[in-house]
Amino acid sequence: MPELLLIRHAQASFGAADYDVLSDLGHAQSRALGEALRRQGVRPVAVYRGAMRRHRETLEGIATALDLPEATVHEGLNEFDSKALLAALGGGVPSDRKAHFRRLREAVIAWQAGEITEPESFTDFTARVMSAQAQMATHDGPVLCVSSGGAICRMLAAAVDAPARTMIDLQLQMKNCAVSRILCTGSATFLTGFNETPHIDAEAAHMLTFS
Repeated sequence: MPELLLIRHAQASFGAADYDVLSDLGHAQSRALGEALRRQGVRPVAVYRGAMRRHRETLEGIATALDLPEATVHEGLNEFDSKALLAALGGGVPSDRKAHFRRLREAVIAWQAGEITEPESFTDFTARVMSAQAQMATHDGPVLCVSSGGAICRMLAAAVDAPARTMIDLQLQMKNCAVSRILCTGSATFLTGFNETPHIDAEAAHMLTFS
């Protein structure tokens, strides 16, 4: 039975010229998560990742502790273009972190309502994400997947048949290197875990980040 272990990428470079690069802390998070998964006895039968650099670098860190099959790169696991959504909404991009994410939530809800359709409609985004999920669900056993918050939370919202805007509500709670789990049984999917951070304890509280 396929169980999808959906891992959000480690901390990237928020506010930098190139967000799509892990920070030093992000590299440490990915290695620590690999160690935690090894202690849990996780043995994936297949591995998938998005095509973004932060996905690759996160998986490389995890793989320092786990013996993993060669990864399949699936562009359906890539994040939506948040910069384009914010630009389409207008009003500029706030430099303050909290204001930035409040504005992003507004942009995503407008996108989901069909008010923003470029560079990718929400319908097209959903189709590619669910295509990736369907391919991962063809394996029998645990499948490890490294992706981004939006793509993962689209799958999670669909698994519980929640309204579309639930995606961004979940995404804004999602920690870096967090693990969420979906169990696939025939035509049904079940959410069995959300936002788990087995690599964080009282002595590693500095590893808790959200962007």
